[in-house]
Amino acid sequence: MKFDFDYSTDRRETDSLKWDTAMVKYPMWVADMDFQVSPSIQEVVHDRCDYNIYGYTLLPNRFYTSIQKWWLQRHGIGFEKNSMQYVTGVLPALNVMIQRFTAPGENVLVMEPVYHMFYHLIERNGRYVQTNPLLYINGAYSIDFNDLEQKLSNPKTTMMILCNPHNPTGNLWDKADLEQIGNLCDKYHVLVVSDEIHADIVQPGFTYMPFMKVNDTCWNNSITLVSATKAFNIPGLSSACAIIPNGDLCAKAKTAFAQAMITDPDYLNAHASIAAFEDGQEWLDAMNAYVAENKKIATEFIKESIPEIHVVSSLATYLLWIDFSEFTENVDGVCDLLRSKEGIFLSKGSEFGPSGKNFVRMNVACPRQVLLEALLALRGGLHTRTMRRYLEESR
Repeated sequence: MKFDFDYSTDRRETDSLKWDTAMVKYPMWVADMDFQVSPSIQEVVHDRCDYNIYGYTLLPNRFYTSIQKWWLQRHGIGFEKNSMQYVTGVLPALNVMIQRFTAPGENVLVMEPVYHMFYHLIERNGRYVQTNPLLYINGAYSIDFNDLEQKLSNPKTTMMILCNPHNPTGNLWDKADLEQIGNLCDKYHVLVVSDEIHADIVQPGFTYMPFMKVNDTCWNNSITLVSATKAFNIPGLSSACAIIPNGDLCAKAKTAFAQAMITDPDYLNAHASIAAFEDGQEWLDAMNAYVAENKKIATEFIKESIPEIHVVSSLATYLLWIDFSEFTENVDGVCDLLRSKEGIFLSKGSEFGPSGKNFVRMNVACPRQVLLEALLALRGGLHTRTMRRYLEESR
């Protein structure tokens, strides 16, 4: 194997959020991979650090051209440089877009369960979270379009935050889904902000559909946020790009970004993004294949060895969304017990909204041996006397 995804790097005592916050043996929670980044990123970071002077930095034009080329070649969509804006991260940009394009007291719609920071950003800005719960039928998720239209028709709903692909369910929204979302949002004058940070973490043989690519309606009524940080495992070198094809909308957004002072690059992050998009394709393809096998192994292990729980099938992300509803009604308590007794840290589904309370999210972007050990710890932890006693007492 050209890239050694089996290699296990000791990240303890490196101020790692994933490892040093958790202080457990198997931190399978935050969306952060335990794979060393592509050689192209390593090289550019080493070269820039070797200058030994880390001064104010201009944004290279290649930041934009690398993204343009990537989306054209990999996802079949082109856009002009004047529709793009460097920002320091997807969440800072999303925060600014909420402030600029909605007013206090208005509703921002999300499809729930969804990434927990969406809720926090909306509420911290004095807006209200309007949820469109996804339908969960026969172990799979789909969009409740009747409910979606009802929520979008509320005059107080002025923005929809779309997660494409979806975190935590791993759904890869197809063109028909996105087209219907776009048409409804246009009908009710609701702006779509599409978080597409997971765009390139997709099972081999599949590809995601950019929201702005669907049709002219989606093109003209959207702000798309993209980044190399998730797919190429560089969240500590955070940067992102807002793509806004509508000229009037773009001008307003760029002014807001500049006012918020999130348009200046640091010494490393833009260059790491360039290295990812210019030279990281082979690494990304190998990573996606490795993660797909990890997901398959984990799904089959759970089906055969822990039949009380169920992995939701997905085509995107390196995150498993696992249904615990047949095992217990107190999933949060089970997660706490697994963490304290077995050293396996999983994300509680309740963090992603009320409909996630019977689920957990598990990050499988780690060396395979670590995954296998974590799965054994999960099985053992769920079947201990301590767990059985806890479940009896919590009924």
